[in-house]
Amino acid sequence: MLKLGEKQLLRIVKKVSFGVYLAENGNAEEKVLLPAAQVPPHMEPGDELEVFLYRDSKDRLISTTAEPLLKMGETARLRVSDVNQYGAFLDWGLEKDLFLPFKEQTFRVKPQDRPLVALYIDKSGRLCATMKVYTCLSTQSPYQKEDRVEGVVYEINPELGAFVAVDDRYSALIPKKELYGEIRIGDTVTARVTAVREDGKLDLSVREKAYLQMEKDAERLLELLDGKKGVLPFTDKASPEVIKRETGMSKNEFKRAVGRLLKAGKIEMTENSIRRK
Repeated sequence: MLKLGEKQLLRIVKKVSFGVYLAENGNAEEKVLLPAAQVPPHMEPGDELEVFLYRDSKDRLISTTAEPLLKMGETARLRVSDVNQYGAFLDWGLEKDLFLPFKEQTFRVKPQDRPLVALYIDKSGRLCATMKVYTCLSTQSPYQKEDRVEGVVYEINPELGAFVAVDDRYSALIPKKELYGEIRIGDTVTARVTAVREDGKLDLSVREKAYLQMEKDAERLLELLDGKKGVLPFTDKASPEVIKRETGMSKNEFKRAVGRLLKAGKIEMTENSIRRK
């Protein structure tokens, strides 16, 4: 069976002036063309070739000996070469660009972007790209708890957290409680592995361990004060929503940072404000 989007070892069953026809196990009833420019020298009927199957600009099944940047079941970051009213086109190392429909984009891409994508076959039997890569990510990562990793955020669920493709290939989640600062789809994040689940998926945190994070939060608060001419117009009694919006910290994180700076004598607190000393 010929498999679209995959590499296959096929046998030459017919040689013509414009190329050779290939088939699986010499089955000439289901064959595919390899254009003459792609045929290695001295190949004859009966010889085998490893080729990749896709569709050409006229949607005809065709094969190539060129190595695509993405195959079925894989993920890869591909450069956007063009965008039109239907979607985007990605350079994947073959003559015909790969189509990424708007409905398969988790954010609107523009030329020169490099979104993480996977392959799928659409209703018309054509290969297309999707940024919804969850099912194509591996759960067999080499990472363990406390390892540092890097990945791209490909989806955000307000109830669960941010889904991350570590190394562009391993399945991971930053749980909602571990989200810190402004994280958006398409961002590359550096994180700490907090758990390796039974199914192999990783739980991540973009925050350090508590005692280290407290230092970072205190430094962040000082920088924030410096940017506000030394005064914040609220205290640790403000609502969690105000604190999160203004500082990116949870209320507890903010209170710990304030307490650390008060103890160090670097700030003072009035009834309605925090001031830099």
